[in-house]
Amino acid sequence: MTSPLSNLFVQISINFQLRAYKMQALENDAKKVARLRENDVKKETLLRKRMEQYIKSLQERIVKEIESIDGKKFLIDRWEREQGGYGISCVLQDGKVFEKAGVNISVVSGELPTLAIQQMKSRHKELDPSKGPFPFFAAGISIVMHPHNPHAPTIHMNYRYFEIEKEDGSPLSWWFGGGSDLTPSYLYEDDAIHFHKTLKEACDKHDPNYYPDFKKWCDEYFYLKHRKEARGVGGIFFDDLDNKPPEKIFEFVKQCGDSFLESYVPLVKRRMNTTFTANEKEWQQIRRGRYVEFNLVWDRGTKFGLQTPGSRIESIFMSLPLTARWEYMHVPDKNSREDKLMQVLKHPNNWV
Repeated sequence: MTSPLSNLFVQISINFQLRAYKMQALENDAKKVARLRENDVKKETLLRKRMEQYIKSLQERIVKEIESIDGKKFLIDRWEREQGGYGISCVLQDGKVFEKAGVNISVVSGELPTLAIQQMKSRHKELDPSKGPFPFFAAGISIVMHPHNPHAPTIHMNYRYFEIEKEDGSPLSWWFGGGSDLTPSYLYEDDAIHFHKTLKEACDKHDPNYYPDFKKWCDEYFYLKHRKEARGVGGIFFDDLDNKPPEKIFEFVKQCGDSFLESYVPLVKRRMNTTFTANEKEWQQIRRGRYVEFNLVWDRGTKFGLQTPGSRIESIFMSLPLTARWEYMHVPDKNSREDKLMQVLKHPNNWV
């Protein structure tokens, strides 16, 4: 028969063992969480590298194809950013087909200034400007092509990956953004349909809501409020896309980037040798003026670039055409081809 004192010692021993088991379990859980977090950081770091490799590969493919169409070589300008990172700007000017074409990539890092944080604050509540500046990483590709022929449309494409870091280097916030849009001087409905159909097919492979949502976003974003008209016939646009695992969104971005040549090259080949008049060339220059107005007044990317320390101004303004025109109170003749374009710019169509 055991004594009460023996029972007490047994109970104390059991309690100590249970406590030890609990402490060990907590320690194991903490190690597991730490490993998962470390793996997440490694995944994000790997994604950075893969995005960098992808945009470099896409740049090379697009430059090669456009050179084959134009017959002139791109100027390849490799540069480094003092605050961190580098870029490769590929620019073709005064070619046979293109007045100006740019295919730029940048992979940069550093500290995000207060002005840039304030612009992002409405979309990223976790960013407190008073606690900045924040370390950041960004990798992206930006393309603009302005053909000589007024019947061949201008195109813009941009895809980017962005991270804001915590002190330990893990992402505080991350997202993808970008899109592609078409800006014709003369409306060819079959061109607009082909362009939108190609983008829709790319979107539909990943989410049936992407195309209608991003098409609407594009119509609203590329809009000159002071003129009450769209910049062009639209396309897709998205920003701050982080509502799915990063790998899934990365695959979507690659799908869209890979669709660039298919969406645009057939249109250029179809229109680049079309006969045009001096009046049609003047109209193209007026529409180019609207392009400049949007980029300098409304475009968030331009504003962000100008506010980021160490920005490369030549690369930011690569998107602007070589020539443009502003006429006082210019109004196209009613029912003319120019007027037909204006009606679409004031009332966007659903092309597919």
